[in-house]
Parts: sequence; structure tokens; C-alpha cells
Amino acid sequence: MALDIEIFECLSDNYGYLIHDTATGATAALDAPEEAPIRAALERRGWNLTDIFITHHHADHTDGIAGLKADFGAKVTGPRAEQDKISGLDVLVGGGDTVMLGETAFRIYDAPGHTLGHIVYHDPEGKHLFTADALFSLGCGRMFEGTPGPMWDGLAALRDFPDDTLIYCGHEYTAANAKFALHIDPSNSELEDRAEQVTRQRRNGLFTIPVKLGQEKRINPFLRADDPAMAKLMGMEGAAPADVFAAIRKGKDNF
Repeated sequence: MALDIEIFECLSDNYGYLIHDTATGATAALDAPEEAPIRAALERRGWNLTDIFITHHHADHTDGIAGLKADFGAKVTGPRAEQDKISGLDVLVGGGDTVMLGETAFRIYDAPGHTLGHIVYHDPEGKHLFTADALFSLGCGRMFEGTPGPMWDGLAALRDFPDDTLIYCGHEYTAANAKFALHIDPSNSELEDRAEQVTRQRRNGLFTIPVKLGQEKRINPFLRADDPAMAKLMGMEGAAPADVFAAIRKGKDNF
């Protein structure tokens, strides 16, 4: 079995994804930020929308649900913990559950913090990880609803996936994230190289996603809160990882 993934822009800076199971033709939209780009991508690829996988309740990830479901009859899967905030859910899931798209199995993981019920979708066989607003390239989501401890624990769990896992996040924030990461970790040569790559990609109108998790483990400050070197950079030697994570998140919020 294999997946074909179509990436496209939605709204001002959202990433849209169509996930196509090549064995069966089943196709899911990962979140539904905006109807028109999703419809255009489906037409461009000649695919039929069978599913919508929702990660969290924010409008820039759910506004397209109603129209797409009405026109395609798509089955909508989303976070059980946010069912009261998302209209149109057919299947409720949480950490530890599995969702099938044709012959492809997606494992669900809880990633609280950006919202309390935020979930991510992981295809372990194909090594695709759809993180929405929990984890970005060189960053993570703003902590709108959660607290540092659980959010750090959720990110640390995602960090345990294999290095060749591909991250597909919810927004094109990589350039801004790179500036902050370099601000607090200016001597990281691999980070410098990635920042230069991102500049070239954006100049040429290219996406910065997907990115390999292995590289993110070395250069994304939010995945390094338990690294003594990162604690030292933050002036927090010996501090608990959750406290270091909170300081990094606050720094990015005020950057």
C-alpha cells in the first residue's frame, strides 16, 4: 500500500493536504481550512473525497467541513475531546485509536496545548505525520488552551518517532520560526543551513514542508527543551524540561 499526498495553499498561510490511498482510491482532506482550494486540488488530481480528518476545532481548520461533506458525502473524523466545538463529526477518536483510509492505517496521538483536544494523525508504515498546529517546522503552536507540561509531553512523544518520519504541519510559518530559532541558538550550523534553505524555497515559491523529523530533533528549539545545551542557552541550567519549554514558548510569543 502507498499514499499519494497533494500539498496546496489555503487561506493566507494554511497548508492544505489531500491524502490518497493508491490501492483503493480513498481520499481524505487533512483538516478543511477552505473549500475552494480543496475542491480545486481534487479536480486537479481526479480524486473523490471520501474522508475528512480533523485535528482541532479552530475555524481555519474546520470552516470547509459543512460544504465538503454535503457535496461529497465524506465521512468526518475528529477529536473526541472537542466534539462539542466541531459540527459534522461522524467518527470520534483520541490517542491510541486507529483510523483507516482505504488500506492505510493512521494511528491517533493526543497533542494538547494549542487546543486541549488537539490530535495528530500518523501513518507509521509510510512514515507520514500530520501535526497541524501542534508541531511546525522549527516551531510549535501557540499554547492557547493548554499548559506547558502536557504540551511538552505530547511533543516529546512525537519526537520519539523515527528520524525519517515526514512532518506535514498546518501552516507556512517556517521562515518566521527560523528567525526565532536562530535568535536563541545562533551557533547551530545545521539550523543556519536550514534557514538559508527556507529562504531559497520561499523566494522560489516552494513549500518548506514536508521536513524530516530527524533534522527537527536537532534544530527545532521546542523539541530540545530537555537538552542541557538548550537549557543553558535559555539561562535555565538544571531546570525541568517543561519549564524550559514554557520559557521558549513565551520567548517566541514575544519575539
